[in-house]
Amino acid sequence: MRSVLQNRTYRRLFTAQFVALTGTGLATVALSLLAYDLAGADASAVLGTALALKMVAYVALAPLISALADRVPRRALLVTMDGLRAGIALVLPFVDQVWQVYVLIFLLQAASAAFTPAFQATIPEILPDERDYLRALSLSRLAYELESLLSPVLAATLLATVTYDWLFAGTALGFLASAVLVVSVALPAPRPVEHAGGVHVRATFGIRLHWATPRLRALLALDLVVAAAGAMVIVNTVVLVREHLRLGAGEVSLALGAFGAGSMVAALLLPRALERFGDRRVMLGAGFLLGAVLTALTAGLGHGTRAWGWLLAAWMLLGAGSSMVATPAGGIVRRSAAPSDLPAAFAGRFALSHACWLLTYPLAGWLAAAAGMTVAAAALAGLALVAATAAALLWPTHDPARLPHLHTALPADDPHLVDAYAGPHGWRHAHDYVIDVRHPKWPTPGHPPGRFPGRAGSY
Repeated sequence: MRSVLQNRTYRRLFTAQFVALTGTGLATVALSLLAYDLAGADASAVLGTALALKMVAYVALAPLISALADRVPRRALLVTMDGLRAGIALVLPFVDQVWQVYVLIFLLQAASAAFTPAFQATIPEILPDERDYLRALSLSRLAYELESLLSPVLAATLLATVTYDWLFAGTALGFLASAVLVVSVALPAPRPVEHAGGVHVRATFGIRLHWATPRLRALLALDLVVAAAGAMVIVNTVVLVREHLRLGAGEVSLALGAFGAGSMVAALLLPRALERFGDRRVMLGAGFLLGAVLTALTAGLGHGTRAWGWLLAAWMLLGAGSSMVATPAGGIVRRSAAPSDLPAAFAGRFALSHACWLLTYPLAGWLAAAAGMTVAAAALAGLALVAATAAALLWPTHDPARLPHLHTALPADDPHLVDAYAGPHGWRHAHDYVIDVRHPKWPTPGHPPGRFPGRAGSY
């Protein structure tokens, strides 16, 4: 991993990502405590609604912004969004009504919906070598895991001397530091994209790419498993710790830190596991692990378990399983899209994965507030197990990159057919297959793909 950090541009972007994530982690703790101050035992419902609004911003805005982003210099876009996020974080300590929390969280996450896909799409352009990019993905995931471990510990340390309002100041500092680091490097201009149609077509291509690619459909099902586990942790930790266990604000941070510790340990062990077992087996195994832990959690809550150590162990396992799904995901997306379509592919994944959280955040919060924590855990456990089973069925056991396929509508002099041979029904050849202008549908043996709505070209 050291080799990719020798790249000055990537090194500064990685540092920018880490400090911004640390600020975001402080905000997660502070927002939980703010919700508890405003709503008490109903904090789960407040958090569930606020985080659902966050997902609405991600799902609705990320594809649209991605479609327009190639018209704006990428560095200017990233720096502007960091500045906007810092400003909103500074306002959050002054709210005294629940509706104000909802408005500010929506605005904050609208800025993140612009920032994150553009940032993700920049990395493979800076590191075009696949091995370097895979190392960068591991480093990126490690940054997430370190943040999820260190931010709660930092928050707990700060809470020993200051009120949680000051954590929002730390969030703002993280975003401002990120902006300074992004300003310090030159970023590549967005690549021209071959698309027929207007903004709507470009905005929805990343989503249609996911629906058309079997492994990406399975990835979406696994995203739902991770969202079920993560929603239980993020939404309900504060109520479990403060109401059920009768512990303090510092223990809220430590419980969230246990989730991060499990994630980090898994991230460190994952490269060797992926080499030995492959993406599919590791990720599907993690999906069923998450479902099993949520099921065990349901049983424990149903029997009135009140053990602090029991909660920490469950949270560590949920963190580990989530990391085992999330870490390889970027490589799967990159494998499934042409280089010029990577911004749209990452924006589509960003929107669809957060649509899963849009379902699970309010489910976790509203059920916990209305029917109790046991019912909420049971619903999330059932959802996770169903989604993990769907992923296993959707992801082909044999999933090679290179696929034979037939073109029926391309002219014989099209450069893409240079290595193809003519058959009775069209031109046949094989190569690493992704959905793009000339390949609008996943090939089925004996059935040439049809047209892909709104895309230039056809088979």
